[in-house]
Amino acid sequence: MRFSLRQLEVFTCIAQLQSVSKAAEQLSMSQSAASTALKELELSYDCLLFDRAGKRLLINALGLQLLPRALALLEQAQALESLLTDNDGFGSLSVGATMTIGNYLATLLIGHFMQQHPDCKVRLHVHNTAQIVQQVASYQLDLGLIEGYYQDRDIIAQSWVADELVVFCAPQHPLAEQGCASLAELADEAWIVREQGSGTRLVFEQAFLRHQRSPDIRLELEHTEGIKRAVESGLGIGCISRLALRDAFRRGSLVAIETPELNLTRHFTFIWHKHKFQSDAMQEFLRLCRALTANIERSDEIDLATIIL
Repeated sequence: MRFSLRQLEVFTCIAQLQSVSKAAEQLSMSQSAASTALKELELSYDCLLFDRAGKRLLINALGLQLLPRALALLEQAQALESLLTDNDGFGSLSVGATMTIGNYLATLLIGHFMQQHPDCKVRLHVHNTAQIVQQVASYQLDLGLIEGYYQDRDIIAQSWVADELVVFCAPQHPLAEQGCASLAELADEAWIVREQGSGTRLVFEQAFLRHQRSPDIRLELEHTEGIKRAVESGLGIGCISRLALRDAFRRGSLVAIETPELNLTRHFTFIWHKHKFQSDAMQEFLRLCRALTANIERSDEIDLATIIL
């Protein structure tokens, strides 16, 4: 072979950081050494992987084709090195989770995983669906846990567990005693909802669009806890995952409103890039997630105490 793993490491780092100097700093090498490694890789195959625009390097079509395969090869090499050094291969894992999953499930799942594999270094990134998808697509994350289904030719999506959004209000709200609301009544209410780009917001809007209705959105918040506090204060009604409302419903600080005309069901979904090498850590984490939610029909039925133990 005319390339080395170090050359591929330099190439992928430059491609991801879009800077030779930043790549050199991350790889603990001089800028000239990084530039030389990239130049030697290109000269070996008489090709260019980046377009030069002054001092800037812009990855070209060939570079974009090479990037996912180079990343996969480097990850396989790392797994091989772990095996040869008598390591269990669980070096690191980078997981992204959307707000509901991240706040109510992912931290517990990762904690459970780390109890079984204490040598594995795990990073958790919590953002909305659009951001998690973008980070998976750009190889910043090994695995994404999102709300809803995502379809893209470069991303593999596998359904995990069903989830249900629920409309809710404060105990003193007129709809609380009623317990149920028609579509016409819901359209007249002031809504406090998640921001654009979140999976929760998408399901909520689609439910109304099926009836050619538009809810009166008064306030947008990025966090489910903020929405719960705002609804408790009587600022309006909300719609988030039943999983996030389970404790509030038990305490009686919030009240569920049945909405038979709205379809508010969805699924939590695993996503990863189709060229992503599945390390032992990634495969084990997926197995653990599926095992802990086996025979569960809906996310709010998950026994969190089991995960903690």
